[in-house]
Amino acid sequence: MTLIEWLAAPWSYPFMVRALMASGIVGVVCSVVGSYVVLRGMTFLGDAIAHSILPGVAVGFLVGGRGDRRALFWWALGTSVLIAVGVGWVGRRGRLREDAAVGIVFAGMFALGIALISTVRGSAVDLVHFLFGNILAVSGRDLLLMAVFGGVVLLVVTVLYREFLIVSFDPVLARTLRLPTAVYEYAQLVLIAITVVVALQAVGVGLMLAMLVTPSTTAFLVTRRLPAMMAVAAAVGVLSGVIGLYLSFYISVSSGAAIVLVAVGIFLVTLLMSSRAGPRRMLHRRHGTAQGGST
Repeated sequence: MTLIEWLAAPWSYPFMVRALMASGIVGVVCSVVGSYVVLRGMTFLGDAIAHSILPGVAVGFLVGGRGDRRALFWWALGTSVLIAVGVGWVGRRGRLREDAAVGIVFAGMFALGIALISTVRGSAVDLVHFLFGNILAVSGRDLLLMAVFGGVVLLVVTVLYREFLIVSFDPVLARTLRLPTAVYEYAQLVLIAITVVVALQAVGVGLMLAMLVTPSTTAFLVTRRLPAMMAVAAAVGVLSGVIGLYLSFYISVSSGAAIVLVAVGIFLVTLLMSSRAGPRRMLHRRHGTAQGGST
């Protein structure tokens, strides 16, 4: 088999074509939104939102049945947005520390989801797909939903880029400009929630955090401005998806796990090769990235 034949072989299968397109969507959307997650230190929040949508998936099973993927998508989307808004409300009004509130919501919702889904016969296999993804089973309708909602996320980030930048990294300027900071903070949380659902079928909630954080952290090592960071992270995310799917196709490993392992591998190589990856310089560059993005 020649190199061209080796590269072209997966494209002869429609399910691989859909999977490759889905991995591209997930790679871009997760990387762009993940840039805010990394720079704002919201890693735990992103992971909590991902795991807290399990009750929505369980209700989708109960209402629509395991074969109704649209019900699962819409229930997961509604649950994730509700959790994101709820966490934001608790963080702004509660007397608890935000990380404590997030941890309580995370544990409670995840336990509720497991309790609900355990009532469905044959739920074990479905739960495995939920936890680790099943991108090879993406249908044309699934792909359309991912593309539409992924496009909405990218459009909102583009339109509100300046406002998100100011609210995230310069609260003093935000107050001076009288920006409704609460609105933009809630908007970011909702974008994270939508991103989680868009990527759910590709890598599952068990590996979701890796796709939100790893490409963006890799880009953080080699860029100084937020737009450049988003662009590099998106490239890493897409490359990880494509290479991971090829590995899955040829050596028969879990596609979601392969995608994440490639992303982690790219991060490790970048970390080793970067002369600016020391902990002190990374902390200094965090401020520099935010300041540089505003110019």
